[in-house]
Amino acid sequence: MPGSKPSFEGLAVAALESRRAEDMERLITRFGGRAFVSPSMREIPIEENPAAVDFAYRVITGEINVVVFLTGVGFKQLLSSVERSLDKQRFLNALSDITTIARGPKAAAAMRAVGLTATHRVAEPNTWRELLQTIDAELTITNQKVAIQEYGKPNSSLVAGLEARGAEVIPVRVYQWDLPENTEPLQENIRALIAGQRDVLLITSAHQIANLLRMSADMGVEAELRKALRDVVVASIGPTTSEMLRQNELPVDMEPEHPKMGHLVQESAERAHRLLTGRQIRTQVLTETGRPPVDTAAPWYDGPFMRACRGEASSVTPVWLMRQAGRYMSEYRAVREKMTFLELCKDSALCAEVMVTAVEKLGVDAAIIFSDLLPILEPMGMDLEFAKGDGPVIHNPLRGAQDIDRVQELESMESLDFVFNTVRLTRQAIKPEIPVIGFAGSPFTLISYMIEGGSSRNYHNTKSLMYCDEVAWGELMGKMSRTIARYLNAQIAAGAQCVQLFDSWAGCLSVQDYARYVFPYVRQIIDSIVPDVPVINFATGNPALLPLLRGDHRTVVGIDWRVPLDVAWETVGHDRSVQGNLDPIALLADPQTLREMTADVLKRAGGRAGHIFNLGHGILPQTPVDNAIALVDMVHELSQK
Repeated sequence: MPGSKPSFEGLAVAALESRRAEDMERLITRFGGRAFVSPSMREIPIEENPAAVDFAYRVITGEINVVVFLTGVGFKQLLSSVERSLDKQRFLNALSDITTIARGPKAAAAMRAVGLTATHRVAEPNTWRELLQTIDAELTITNQKVAIQEYGKPNSSLVAGLEARGAEVIPVRVYQWDLPENTEPLQENIRALIAGQRDVLLITSAHQIANLLRMSADMGVEAELRKALRDVVVASIGPTTSEMLRQNELPVDMEPEHPKMGHLVQESAERAHRLLTGRQIRTQVLTETGRPPVDTAAPWYDGPFMRACRGEASSVTPVWLMRQAGRYMSEYRAVREKMTFLELCKDSALCAEVMVTAVEKLGVDAAIIFSDLLPILEPMGMDLEFAKGDGPVIHNPLRGAQDIDRVQELESMESLDFVFNTVRLTRQAIKPEIPVIGFAGSPFTLISYMIEGGSSRNYHNTKSLMYCDEVAWGELMGKMSRTIARYLNAQIAAGAQCVQLFDSWAGCLSVQDYARYVFPYVRQIIDSIVPDVPVINFATGNPALLPLLRGDHRTVVGIDWRVPLDVAWETVGHDRSVQGNLDPIALLADPQTLREMTADVLKRAGGRAGHIFNLGHGILPQTPVDNAIALVDMVHELSQK
């Protein structure tokens, strides 16, 4: 429940830490964990560093144009190396006359301590991507000599990015990393991880990962360790550490909101049990695929949609439209004349066909699978029919706590294989650079259908159970949330690159009711979905719910049209990507009005990375196809960078 004190509740927590091992142990214990902290690295300064001295002379003589300081410790060590051979103040004066970039707060603080102010500071989360974005926004480095104060292993991605922008890159190494002098605690943690005696692994530095793998290789157990890490919660202190984990094909289950030790421990304590449950669900449906769901070499990975999901800039604002294959298209209507809506949902080949047709006609940047929120309810025990006009009806609705036992939690996804086949066929038929989005209804919306038997104005049956029997409500929501988690992971296993949760009826709830009766279960679903796969969390009808939709770092918050995009994004927080939020009725307007409304949404996004253009809900059946095509063209034209 929101507001409860975070606790590991006795979980065994391994932690890789060096300078602050005692602090780490105290924190883990304070939050109810059994602490196993092992030093995993030590810094070895390069005592005689002629390259650093040569670099300092080049700064003094004006040969270096830009210097990037990546760490505070590295900056201090550089000064220590330089002052042995030349006047330190002269070097600092020269640095103050050229462009300097501090990657993070520690580098900036180390500079301030000696009277320097960085020309530019990189925004959080301070990865090489944000560093390059800062350069793109603030200066030109073509034909410039750019020095990088490195720490340990060079960052090849950063170097390549600088060189692609025309810079001559000059690396400056000031210290290196090695294993700790006493490696026994680290070896013990490795052995315990392999034996299944640890539940959580906390990692506070990217270099610890290299040493963890090096130590396990020296012990002859690297393969066993890699396998074991699939079964524990791997918590990374921040984006740089997470990136190192991914580069080494290791899992990342979570990052804290802020890259600090206290946040890491507290948020790990708060989420560890959910993440362990989620890991079991993910393993159940993904082990059979034998491949990572996030393929960084795939053509879709660096497209505008996926970049926006990750909060990265792209050449245009990506756009797709909810209900982009639907009754407004003649091709869809022709298919529907031959079968009922539920029959179409179960015909995977036709579902793929109508979506591919829509994507190619509209020119959108992503393809959501053609399906519906409700077919998942049939194998759970609901008698579902789409009546004339496509209105869903449940003929055996739940009418009280006594009916909950007949709701079947789906342990196996076999009964829904037609949905996963739709994902597979859509992925095969669509252009490789276009990502495929899977989806599910959120638990509140699906349970409301089960209880009300269809749509409702006041949801009195649903709310009556929610208010009057919280134990029964929790049992029902638990069954539904675990089933949804398995369902979405199975779509990912079938080839979806992103998934969306639709909470169409959440707007009937107050903030306090959503926080109490719904939020914990949506949070469990998000924590159960494969790490690094983006999750779009979309709830309509009540903008006050937006802060509760943030999820974890890979969550994109969907925004409906009832609130201006800039206000909504400020409410959500600019550290999350957002999707939205043109009023669907705008597609019935004249071209000039549609263009003005489209431009207004883009203006409110402010050119900020992480915006996916969409409607605030699905395309209406009355929408002219040409207007939908024009909207996609407008978004691409007006957002061209």
